[in-house]
Amino acid sequence: MNKEKLEYAAARYGTPLYVFDLDRLTAQTMRLRNAFGKDVGLCYAMKANPFLTAHMAEEADRIEVCSMGEFEICRKLRIPPEKLFISGVLKKKEDIFRILEFCQGRCAYTVESVKQLHYFVEWSDAHMVKLRLYPRLTSGNQFGMDEDMLHSVFNVVNMSPYLEIEGIHYFSGTQKRSLKQLEKEISMLDDLLIRIRDEWKVSIPCLEYGPGIAVPYFQGKDVQTYKDEGLTALREAIDSMQWKGHVTIELGRAIAAECGYYLTQIRDIKKNGDTEYCIVDGGNHQINYDGQIRGMYEPHLQVLPGEQQGREKAWTICGALCTVNDVLCRDVKLTGVQSGKILAFERTGAYSAMEGMSLFLSHPLPSVVTYQQDEGWQLLRKQRDTYLWNMPEDGSDGGKRRAAEEITEIAGGLSGWKL
Repeated sequence: MNKEKLEYAAARYGTPLYVFDLDRLTAQTMRLRNAFGKDVGLCYAMKANPFLTAHMAEEADRIEVCSMGEFEICRKLRIPPEKLFISGVLKKKEDIFRILEFCQGRCAYTVESVKQLHYFVEWSDAHMVKLRLYPRLTSGNQFGMDEDMLHSVFNVVNMSPYLEIEGIHYFSGTQKRSLKQLEKEISMLDDLLIRIRDEWKVSIPCLEYGPGIAVPYFQGKDVQTYKDEGLTALREAIDSMQWKGHVTIELGRAIAAECGYYLTQIRDIKKNGDTEYCIVDGGNHQINYDGQIRGMYEPHLQVLPGEQQGREKAWTICGALCTVNDVLCRDVKLTGVQSGKILAFERTGAYSAMEGMSLFLSHPLPSVVTYQQDEGWQLLRKQRDTYLWNMPEDGSDGGKRRAAEEITEIAGGLSGWKL
């Protein structure tokens, strides 16, 4: 997105502000599809940025849903159940039953444990509806099940007339920079699927694989797996598998990161000792780069508006929080820094808007807007106060009134939906 559009967004909607470029999002999705080839599916993990879910429901083959909140977002957006891939380490019985009542056998479901399997057995037997399951293989953490437990799940499913194992789900972590690590995982999954076929006598038609491709957030930090040649190497590893079935690549960060911008205004500048500081109206409660530690690394950013003049200086950029940890970046060389200018932090389309400490110090939530060449600007969320969520519900009359207004607004937005 060019500077003029970002300047316009800041002027029209104020700061702090999240801007998501949907044209850039589409281009990145096409880049990934071209790299993986037409035979590989693409699943968008909406946890990376739920504001992009409606757009990605058109671009991707699937939307991964990991909570009831995410499910409700998809319902409100009227995303067809056929597009949903219901996942998540914790699926409470009452939640999974609500999802099953709505989606039934039209979407696929991951199985994280034997207990979760029992929920699917109980519901499918009672309703005589066939369900498509994806038992999740653990990578050695709290997610999924080991091979022994996986075998037990297969045996139970074989006894049910309504359950079908459509595939295996595997995701071992994020920000993977090494192609060798991805190739090793593909080889391991290939061996497992062959053993399941030959020893367990079960044919698995599908594999849902989250490679956790890293995104190069910082200046001078290229990522092998994110480059075109890295994506091509991943596809070649998939093509070389002895097991022949349909593979869906599950991504969030690698799809969404580059489409996002976080705009924050410089409100004060000062020099303490030898360090030049600029204080912005945002902070690290609203922006997060994976791997950033108290501003150690330099993200991609620009100063707005217009051409920058003057001497280049090294600046430490700090937010509005009352903590020494609120350092967005330090010793970044910039020109034209002064109060009133806008700093545009790039590559903030994934997780950055979701992982910050949004309620800390009761600052408002920033507005969220999208831009698309054909549709123009769209305001997805107005700036929202958070202090109401940081006080007792039985507080002052004013607090009660504002809380009631918030509830009425939310309820109005959800009207017309039934379980």
